[in-house]
Amino acid sequence: MIYLKTDEEIEIQRQSSLLVGKTLAEIAKVIKPGIKTIELDAIAEEFIRDHGAVPGFKGYGGFPGSLCISVNDEVVHGIPGDRIINDGDIVSIDCGTFMNGFYGDSAYTFAVGNVKEEYLLLLQRTKESLYLAIDQAVAGKRIGDIGHAVQSYVEGFGYGVVRDLVGHGVGRNLHEKPEVPNYGRRGTGTKLKPGMTLAIEPMVNLGVKEVVQENDGWTIKTADAKPSAHFEHDVAVRNGKADILSTFDYIEEVLNKK
Repeated sequence: MIYLKTDEEIEIQRQSSLLVGKTLAEIAKVIKPGIKTIELDAIAEEFIRDHGAVPGFKGYGGFPGSLCISVNDEVVHGIPGDRIINDGDIVSIDCGTFMNGFYGDSAYTFAVGNVKEEYLLLLQRTKESLYLAIDQAVAGKRIGDIGHAVQSYVEGFGYGVVRDLVGHGVGRNLHEKPEVPNYGRRGTGTKLKPGMTLAIEPMVNLGVKEVVQENDGWTIKTADAKPSAHFEHDVAVRNGKADILSTFDYIEEVLNKK
């Protein structure tokens, strides 16, 4: 069952999505070598609750944190803890909020300190692939068009596109139909209709596409231990042009001042 949202519902959902961007901007202010991932988690939770929402991930399926914090070769679902972030790390931070009956879900990968050029390019190209995918999220296109946009772009650089994890519908539930893979063939899959709200989230590896799960039952890592990048936006499908509900503007305003 795919839930189509009214314009009013999309505006309510937009507030949850924008709060994720503001929360990640708070993380952007403090992320640096020497900070523990659990400290970032506490900052995010306090900020979300201070703004009248609850963390969308905390307790979801038993997940213990408000943020998923995945470092270097960790793709997604890293659990916040005593791990210290080091100079040269890339850190994917996925955040969810729940407010007024709707979820927001967005992710950004941060470069901390002096990061290798090939890692910075991975981040840049993964983020570019997100926007190429969003360009396909219009009424009349199909899910395969979104996945093909990501896959055809990043595989051109020799990167691996994760197959085992996908984007998804988002709204009153954190994960709704349809699934939104980051690979696929044009013109295939579910037809996109106005009012669909999707979380589009390329997960792109510097090396192979294969991933493995850690013993903690959550953390997903690359099979070859090479780094991975992850960027995610919430998008409403419209006629003619997709409507991006989340934003990186607050994050990048902070980063550009650093």
